[in-house]
Amino acid sequence: MDTQIILEDVLFKKSQQKRRTSPSNYKQRYFVLTTVDLTYFEYRPGKKPVLKGCIELSRIKCAEIVCSDVSIPCNFKYPFQVVHDSYYLYVFAPNKDCRQRWVRALKEGIKNNNLVHKYHPNFWVDGKWKCCQQNEKLAPGCSEYDPNGNASKKPLPPTPDPQRRFSDPGEMLVVALHDFVPQGTLDLPLHKDEEYIVTDSSDRNWWTVQDKNGHKGFVPSSYIVEKSPNNLERFEWYNKDITRAKAEQLLFKEDKEGAFMVRDSRHAGVYTVSVFTKALGSNGENNPRVKHYQIRETMTEENKYYLAEKYLFNTIPDLIHYHQHNAAGLITRLRHPVSTGRDRAPRTAGFSSDKWEVDPGELSLGKEVGSGQFGVVLLGYWRDVKVAVKMVREGAMSEEEFKEEAQIMTKLSHPKLVQLYAVCTQRVPMCLVFEFMENGCLSDYLRNQRGCLSRETMLGMCLDVCEGMAYLESANFIHRDLAARNCLVSENHVVKVSDFGMTRFVLDDQYTSSLGSKFPVKWSAPEVIQYSKFSSKSDVWSFGVLMWEVYNEGRIPYENRTNAEVVEALSAGLRLLKPKLAPEAVYQLMEWSWKEKPEDRPSFSLLFHQLLSLADL
Repeated sequence: MDTQIILEDVLFKKSQQKRRTSPSNYKQRYFVLTTVDLTYFEYRPGKKPVLKGCIELSRIKCAEIVCSDVSIPCNFKYPFQVVHDSYYLYVFAPNKDCRQRWVRALKEGIKNNNLVHKYHPNFWVDGKWKCCQQNEKLAPGCSEYDPNGNASKKPLPPTPDPQRRFSDPGEMLVVALHDFVPQGTLDLPLHKDEEYIVTDSSDRNWWTVQDKNGHKGFVPSSYIVEKSPNNLERFEWYNKDITRAKAEQLLFKEDKEGAFMVRDSRHAGVYTVSVFTKALGSNGENNPRVKHYQIRETMTEENKYYLAEKYLFNTIPDLIHYHQHNAAGLITRLRHPVSTGRDRAPRTAGFSSDKWEVDPGELSLGKEVGSGQFGVVLLGYWRDVKVAVKMVREGAMSEEEFKEEAQIMTKLSHPKLVQLYAVCTQRVPMCLVFEFMENGCLSDYLRNQRGCLSRETMLGMCLDVCEGMAYLESANFIHRDLAARNCLVSENHVVKVSDFGMTRFVLDDQYTSSLGSKFPVKWSAPEVIQYSKFSSKSDVWSFGVLMWEVYNEGRIPYENRTNAEVVEALSAGLRLLKPKLAPEAVYQLMEWSWKEKPEDRPSFSLLFHQLLSLADL
């Protein structure tokens, strides 16, 4: 039987406890699930991947989520378990959707195995099972194992439908990060910092919540965060995925004694406090600088957090609160929290939970700001919201094709994708209403900023696009036309992936277009040029070219060659040369993206983590 890759992702693995009470380590690994086995590798930028483990699918007896209230010290908080032989492999995913994909795929792969009848739904910790308190690791499970249970079911479609919402998240308690003013009749207002109970989370973008007065309604899921002791996302001082250099830049710009932030450290699962001080240096002169303190954990049964060993706290928020009032070993107390645009509410998927079609009379159209394959893009306003209105040129697509594209777009919502707000089919020409991106397309932005962009800024642009594409990849979407011209730059210089006119939803991560279909040769993978065969791995090739565009400040790839010459060069194994501004490690990722065989190219998830490691988190 030919081995085929089913899933691949960067996940965290918990080490096996060699002794009853030995501490556990959490290591980032690149996991690959095939039709034959589950393997995981250590990846380092520019280095050959090192195989760290391999489990034949035929040996796996159970694959299931782990339900636990144990504090998880790595970045990924959604555990699942793989039981094989007499071993328990604990793996941690970044979100529920990712965990569900892995558990569902594993269950499908082992459905004909000799499976266990009972399993342990909680962790083996400190010499005992948390679920049943048995102190033998090989003790029989305490809960019935249902291989066809909820974890293996397909997720509900994301379009909100009150008649079909029936998931039960166990009455999760959440806190509002932003105010939300209802736009539709089914929506519920949110008030910043107030608590709500989630009664339905089956839709990815719009959750049903209940307020303190018992009123229920839809709210954007990006406006709320789960309330838990060490969930940092609700605090204004927390900045996720920000580099050390970027943190220093923001704190120097703030220029206040005690300006601080908490950010993810370069070490997975570890947090760093960065604080600005103007305290006198050893020479008695002013010495403005940023100090970085790693938040450490005690290795006891009850984890404690500290910056200075004498001062221990149950949670990280407790630790920060204390040091906001007491320096206690720090160079200065934490006085002024600094965040990267936390005051700005995120874009919602649509104007409301039930309003995807807008009345043409509510749209005010202005000047042309761009054009594309299917028509022009105009600046516009919907009520008081600034929007980009994509007018579909007559004859460019049928009404059915238009609605299909809109339906695809309504399923997608991510901070690094240009957000679709609504459609308008009640007028000619029909149109799509998107969030407005102040700084236009990335290719023009790069050319206009030539000589002004730092390498760190360029790396940040690549990270933005890669993060958006990793989201598309995880949702089984392919873009098919990824390039700098099809990415847009926001007012605060965030780069987002746009133009999904060629996107298709594919369940098997592959789409073969009809012969003769148009595609941009200089951004296209060999299998696209030769066989019109598209996949996430052909998007990866295009992303490599996009990285080349970024580090060449908007130059056109192969600018002095015709399409026919490019095809000939690629067939001969030639590739784009290293841009002068690109570090060697970045160019190695470009070359990895341009491997001849699609299966030899990395996934977007892996590329994102490799780029993130280069950003010196």
